[in-house]
Amino acid sequence: MITRFKASNFTVFTDLDVEFTSGINVFIGENGTGKTHLMKAVYAAGCLIDKKIDTPLDRKINGVFAPNSIGRLVHRAVGRNSGSISVYRRMSNESKERSITLRLTNQNKSEVKQNGWAIDDNVEAIFIPVKDMLANAPGFRSLFSQKKLSYEEIYLDIIDKAFVPIARGKLSPEREKLLNILNQAMSGRVIEKNETFYLKNKNGELEFPLLAEGFKKLGLLYRLIQNESLTHGSMLFWDEPEANLNPHLSQTVVKILIELSKMGVQIFISTHDYVLLKEFQLAITADDDILYHVLYRDEKGEISHTATRVLDELSPNAIDNTYSRILDDEIQMGLAAL
Repeated sequence: MITRFKASNFTVFTDLDVEFTSGINVFIGENGTGKTHLMKAVYAAGCLIDKKIDTPLDRKINGVFAPNSIGRLVHRAVGRNSGSISVYRRMSNESKERSITLRLTNQNKSEVKQNGWAIDDNVEAIFIPVKDMLANAPGFRSLFSQKKLSYEEIYLDIIDKAFVPIARGKLSPEREKLLNILNQAMSGRVIEKNETFYLKNKNGELEFPLLAEGFKKLGLLYRLIQNESLTHGSMLFWDEPEANLNPHLSQTVVKILIELSKMGVQIFISTHDYVLLKEFQLAITADDDILYHVLYRDEKGEISHTATRVLDELSPNAIDNTYSRILDDEIQMGLAAL
C-alpha cells in the first residue's frame, strides 16, 4: 500500500506531508488546494511499482501533468528554485517502507532516487479523470502516439486499462456481486467491439457516445472490474466521481468503492460533493477503513493538511460550510417574508 506523500516546492505545495490509510482516502478542499495534483503525483509513482514498466519517474510525471516543461512543476519563486516529491509504500509483510523521490529545478533538471520501489509483480495503478474517455476511445491511442492529440497521459492510460481483455473463466463471487450492482444501476452490461464500447441490454446495444454521462462513468467502472484491472493490491485514483452523476447514483458508487476496498484495492478520491460524503458516512461501518483528508490554505496562504476518520470532525470543511450558509440564507429569507 501507499503509505505517505511528501512534497517540497512542488506545484501548489511548499511543504506538505500526508499519510494514507490502506482503505479509502477521501480528499476535499477548495479549488486550487492541490487535490488532483497530489493524486496525480502518487499515481505516477504507483504506475512504476511493476519492474516491467521501464519508465523513469520524471518522464511519467511529465506525461501525467503535461506542463510546457518539467521545470514548470517547481513552485513559483523569483530566481532559481528547486522542489521535490517523495512517495512511500510498504508491503503487507514488511516493516520498512520503500520510497521513490523526484527532485526538480526550475531550470528543467531532474533526478530520481528510489529505495526498493520497483518489484517483480503486476501492481495496477488506475486514474479515472473527470472527463469521460470511453466514448472517445476509437482511434484515440493511435492519434495520441502520433502526437495529434494534446492530452495528459492519464487519458491514454485509462483507455489502455479499459481495453485490457476480459479473463476467461468464472467470475469470483466478489466480482460478480459488483457487476450485478452496476448492471442494475445501468440496466445493462458493457461490451467492446472494434475499439467501441457499448451498453448492452434487452433492447440492443447502445454505443457510449449516446449514453447519459453518468452511465458512461459507471460503465468505465464496470469494465475495470470486469477485466480485473481493479483487483487485490491495485490502486484506484478517482477525480470527482460525482461529476455528471445524478445524486441518486452516488449510493451505488459508494457501495462499489467500499466493496473494492474490502477486496484489497487502495482507493484515493477527490470530491466537492455533499451528497457523496454523506453517502459514505451512512454506509461506513466499524469494520471499514476510511480516512477523510482536507487540503486548505493556512494564514500564510500555504497549503496545509488535516485528516480524520470521522467526517463530522473534519475541519475546515468548505462543503459543509457552504451548505450551512445556504440553510442560514433560507432561514433569513423565510423570516424576512413574515
